[in-house]
Amino acid sequence: MTGSPLRAIRRLTLTGFRNYAALRIETSAQLVALAGANGAGKTNILEAISLLVPGRGLRGAGFEELARQGAAPSWAIAAGVETESGLAAIGTGWSGQSEAGDGGGRIVVMDGVVQKSLTALAGAMRLIWLTPAQDRLFAGPASERRRFLDRLVAACDPEHAARASVFERLMRERNLLLEEKQPDTAWLGSLEAQMAEAAVAIAAARLVGLEALKAHITEARSESSFPWAELALQGELEALVAQKPAVQVEDEYRRILSDSRGLDRAAGRTLRGPHRSDLEVQHGPKAMPAGQCSTGEQKALLIGLVLAQARAVRAVAGVPPILLLDEVAAHLDRLRRRSLLEALAALGSQSWMTGTDAQLFEAIGETGVVFHVEDGEVREAMDE
Repeated sequence: MTGSPLRAIRRLTLTGFRNYAALRIETSAQLVALAGANGAGKTNILEAISLLVPGRGLRGAGFEELARQGAAPSWAIAAGVETESGLAAIGTGWSGQSEAGDGGGRIVVMDGVVQKSLTALAGAMRLIWLTPAQDRLFAGPASERRRFLDRLVAACDPEHAARASVFERLMRERNLLLEEKQPDTAWLGSLEAQMAEAAVAIAAARLVGLEALKAHITEARSESSFPWAELALQGELEALVAQKPAVQVEDEYRRILSDSRGLDRAAGRTLRGPHRSDLEVQHGPKAMPAGQCSTGEQKALLIGLVLAQARAVRAVAGVPPILLLDEVAAHLDRLRRRSLLEALAALGSQSWMTGTDAQLFEAIGETGVVFHVEDGEVREAMDE
């Protein structure tokens, strides 16, 4: 691996993935649009790219779900990615089997070298995605907004996802231990100390990421064609971290966990912590809670947030992120669509977009390309 951040995908190869037996896309474009009917496989391509970072991708699907139906239970994704030092090779796949015979995990290969774990992908590529499932983000449960915020933070700080994973694992262990009639108090104390350390790191990273996002929202407020958002993070741990030294907050949260064992046992879950925080969003120009806005207003507000997020990642990480924007043109009029493409071009990021009609991307410009997607085949629209 070159060691340089990955900036743009120049070659993408899929094997046995979703509806693609074999697919190869090559492009030098900054803006890549995938146009085709619903069910043609456009989102599958974005999903494949989203698996080039740790996690289960933009759909959160199980590995077996990603394999092509009727074919061998395996799949592979490979990409040639532009860096400051040249083209790097990155790939991931799932064989459907492990030495333990339990279905196994997926492997990661970088420049021909098999990596020890998925964490090798952390920080290599910065991805931001927007899907139709997020269209009701502001009116949905707090957990969805929390995940949205954590993906934002992880794009700036690659270690954030690992911290969150550690906290979730420790919390599950503690919950299981509390179910026992006479749990080992020493073990509980150890778990709670580790939870407190991870929780404070999560809260601190969220505050830093949120401030970066707010700064870039303010910076572009007068220039953007999309409404600006007012953001606030509601969370017990985040409020404490904003006021006190981290070590002091760790001690306080550890005491909270210890004192809450009875309540948590009765509830069957941990009732206090960073997993209960919420991101509050207001439509700035209307001074209205985002969840009360129309579907179109929420979509425009969400796009504005994603654009601000991309600018924040570029400023913090020093490299423009790759954007995956599924059905991004839905609910946008012609003027807004043009404004979006212009804003994406100005970012300096590579963006992969999907839409049902190539006309949605008519203003894509010289830095863009439109591919037609149909029944597991992809070709440039101009070749039709």
